[in-house]
Amino acid sequence: MDPSPLDLVSVSTLLHINPSTKPTPQIPFISRGAMDPRISLWRSTTILCAIFLLHGASASRPHHHHSSSPTKAVKQQLETYIIHVRQPESGISSSLERESWYKSFFPKTLTSSSATESRMVYAYNKVIDGFAARLTTEEVESMKAKDGFLHAYPDKLLRLQTTRTPQFLGLSPNRGVWPDAGFGSGTIVGVLDGGIWPEHPSLDPRGMPPPPAKWKGICVDAGEDFNSSNCNNKLIGAQLFNAGAKAMLGEAAAEQPGLNSPRDMDGHGTHTATTATGGFVPHAEVLGNAEGTAVGMAPQAHLAIYKVCFGETCADSDILAALDQAVEDGVDVLSLSLGGESTRFFEDVVAIGGFTAVQKGIFMSCAAANSGPLHSTLVNEAPWVLTVGASTLDREIIADVKLGNGRIFIGESLFQPKFFKPTLLPLVYPGASGNLSAAQCAEGALDPSQVSGKVVFCERGGGIGRVQKGENVLQAGGVAMILMNDELNAFSLIADTHVLPASQVSFQDGDTMKAYINSTQYPTATILFKGTVFRDTASPAVAGFSSRGPSVESPGILKPDIIGPGVSILAGWPLNLSPSGLLNDTRRVVFNVISGTSMSTPHLSGLAALLKSTHPDWSPAALKSAMMTTANPYDTEGKPITDETQGPADIFATGAGHVNPTKATDPGLIYDLSAGDYIPYLCGLGYTEAQIQAIVRSHFKCSNQTSISEGDLNYPSISAVFSPTGPSSFTFKRTVTNVGAKYSTYEVEVVEPQGVKVEVKPKKLYFKKMNEKQTFEVVLCSYGAGSMPFSQGHIKWYSGSKYEVRSPIAIAFNE
Repeated sequence: MDPSPLDLVSVSTLLHINPSTKPTPQIPFISRGAMDPRISLWRSTTILCAIFLLHGASASRPHHHHSSSPTKAVKQQLETYIIHVRQPESGISSSLERESWYKSFFPKTLTSSSATESRMVYAYNKVIDGFAARLTTEEVESMKAKDGFLHAYPDKLLRLQTTRTPQFLGLSPNRGVWPDAGFGSGTIVGVLDGGIWPEHPSLDPRGMPPPPAKWKGICVDAGEDFNSSNCNNKLIGAQLFNAGAKAMLGEAAAEQPGLNSPRDMDGHGTHTATTATGGFVPHAEVLGNAEGTAVGMAPQAHLAIYKVCFGETCADSDILAALDQAVEDGVDVLSLSLGGESTRFFEDVVAIGGFTAVQKGIFMSCAAANSGPLHSTLVNEAPWVLTVGASTLDREIIADVKLGNGRIFIGESLFQPKFFKPTLLPLVYPGASGNLSAAQCAEGALDPSQVSGKVVFCERGGGIGRVQKGENVLQAGGVAMILMNDELNAFSLIADTHVLPASQVSFQDGDTMKAYINSTQYPTATILFKGTVFRDTASPAVAGFSSRGPSVESPGILKPDIIGPGVSILAGWPLNLSPSGLLNDTRRVVFNVISGTSMSTPHLSGLAALLKSTHPDWSPAALKSAMMTTANPYDTEGKPITDETQGPADIFATGAGHVNPTKATDPGLIYDLSAGDYIPYLCGLGYTEAQIQAIVRSHFKCSNQTSISEGDLNYPSISAVFSPTGPSSFTFKRTVTNVGAKYSTYEVEVVEPQGVKVEVKPKKLYFKKMNEKQTFEVVLCSYGAGSMPFSQGHIKWYSGSKYEVRSPIAIAFNE
């Protein structure tokens, strides 16, 4: 006798979803961070390139001008350009003088002040000498002949990429890092993202002191939707930068919600901001799971919001303007969970703005992107920013799958309705006929006569969000969903806020389930909801979506730098939004669980604020070094960190390892760098003087500098690329500064990468005082690695049992 199907009306009623209502189609790459549950991971190189091309086209979409000549029409089209210029030799003494200087670069055909005013988008001040303006290609070409012009490039779009994490990271309110750092008191974290929901309980100002006297920021008035009264001693500033977005959107700007307000319209900004600085909120949960006290990494830090993303539109020009303002306002840490594609640093606004931030002593943490597990997919590669990958927690939200043959498979889902009983139900695989759209449970591809009243087996992919697939199943009459991972993501599971009973399973287990379906005339299955489970498996593991190195723009610098919690992270959510982001989902939550390097980045930003509170005189490079050299390459079982295959993760996935806040506060030694130390490195990359000046804003000549290779930058990690036509050995210098014990001796431990001999000279370092510096050499000699593309090792300076200062070694073998 067949088991009774679950009544579809009861599911729809409990979820407040109308099964007959068609959802508005979701654009696959709208959301910020590929791991937003509304969109799927795009896993082929071809599709990845397509995303970049689509965004590039969107970024340069001009206003349309009618012309009888197609060539003339193209030349006359307006688009936003970012223009870098030199300051005049006499200098600039006022903002009016600066804007006048910028306007002098406009073509003579734009003679009236109203014409130049209408074309000007931003006049930058702090992070670059230059401006953003609406121009034709001919007008840009005419600017290049003017004295003082440096560089120009089109504006483009970037994409936006906890109850448990404090305990997992070893943070306790009673002892250690948190109380020692005053919970981040006195620091200001600036978040560039999609805005904020100011009424969220994580932003309760009670117990917060006023912001430091250096703070110059404001809270804008944006009508009834948002005004200065929304700010307080916790949320000390909220501004928006939308001129670039408006120029790109054109007439469509009027239809973009939230374009004229700092208020968060999609949840991403509130989630990242409260991850970094959210206060203690007891009894937090999402749909009855992940219960506990929600708190950010630096709960006593002040928060400054810079809204630069409006739906899918995060314009370079707006980001640059926000960085310009944040530097002026006096933030201590900048958190950017956004990115585009790998590009040259002199056309990378995050790199350009980050350089000036470092000059001003501001730490910047950036998302590596969500295009893993393929190599060379990360972004935000500049060595002066911290590039953050994503890893798992020791928490799983279990939704196991039981088949009719009795076998049980591990799965995850955040939504675990009480009404769903563990009774076996008919199981169907819509893709059994070979229809790929049906296999991926695309909208309109499911036949209600085949899926109604059944558990539906779906495959990931097709540019369809994981949660969207569940809604498609529900619309077609299905009562539950089993979601099989794609091959690249393998065992990397995510707990989503599904709209029906569901479970995400691994690719391998999914294959076994498909074989079962094919083996019997009446396959059945059910889902066994087990709630929140801690320490069931070794953790952390690198998330399958987390982008990997090597860096494309600078392969001699190991990226990502570090990994941090980024899978199934609980943090604040706008009180008017559904957890799934689907229009037909009327559930409302105070907190939400989502995944991405967008989530790992604010963890590191908040931890940087803690370190800044403990060591206010440390440079951004020193803070970064402390995090990297104390990062842990091992999981909770003492084994090397794994990846989505359940095998050891390579160094281009983990960087230095998983952040360890307790050790980072007292690292023993640091690798320090000033902003000026990066200039010889930039010369070594082969950039022209004009290109470098666009980044560093100073007059110099590479011919007067001693250029250095990437490997000679005083970086906390070591990276080298060997090729048949290149040298067979490299010698790199490093200088460490003693920030540990006054009198101390350090000895070196070397783990050699396969195919490379490593020698460190000297093998001991002696220190007699604090802040004393010592220099050593690392010699890398290749003796052949066969067919291996990469290998890895490390050097570790240790002083007794107290200090271990570890620098990973990444080796690439190019054919």
